[in-house]
Amino acid sequence: MKIGSVLTLELKKTGMKTESYRCKIIEKSEHYLFIDYPINEKSKKTSFLPKGTVLKATFVDEKQHLYAFKTEIVAKVKLTVPGLAIKLPGDDLKRIQRREFVRVPAAVDIAIHSKNNAFPPIVTVTSDISGGGLSAILPQGINLDEQGPLDLWLTLDMQSGEYFYINTMAELVFTNKASTLHTASLKFINIQKEDQHKIVRYSFEKQREARKKELSV
Repeated sequence: MKIGSVLTLELKKTGMKTESYRCKIIEKSEHYLFIDYPINEKSKKTSFLPKGTVLKATFVDEKQHLYAFKTEIVAKVKLTVPGLAIKLPGDDLKRIQRREFVRVPAAVDIAIHSKNNAFPPIVTVTSDISGGGLSAILPQGINLDEQGPLDLWLTLDMQSGEYFYINTMAELVFTNKASTLHTASLKFINIQKEDQHKIVRYSFEKQREARKKELSV
């Protein structure tokens, strides 16, 4: 974690509700990270979390690896700007490997564009998505055999009520015509780390939704 890195903080509340916040690392020491005051991702307002608040923090490094750890607010601080001191991760720092990017069923609005105008833009939805790629449902009569990079536009509808609009490149891995649905499996290329982080968060939310439905049956 470097100064300037973005952290996502999650606070579990009653009733399985989770509040999400965004902040930046403004300084660090041997035992603590110093962050600016977190912004609530739903309200877009600064949040003043009290000392002792336990949080789950996630961040993406310069190699686009996703990490997660538990932390706690230990003090208010005043450096170049007012902020908070939180505990550095210990042995609980976990790297979420790319192979752990589990594709989850999700209907995400997507537009697929050819970089060399080999085909008209395809507007469709996904059948599944993960931090590493997705499967897009191809409309009837549309074949996708593009060899070069594809330009993707995604819209993520988060549980907080906000929308994330992501533009990234992808490559075609394979197409599946064996089922009634004609799908294209796409792998993200050089995706921005913050965009990948948002997709992973979205995937986790979908996994939580599925678990809640299973428990309520």
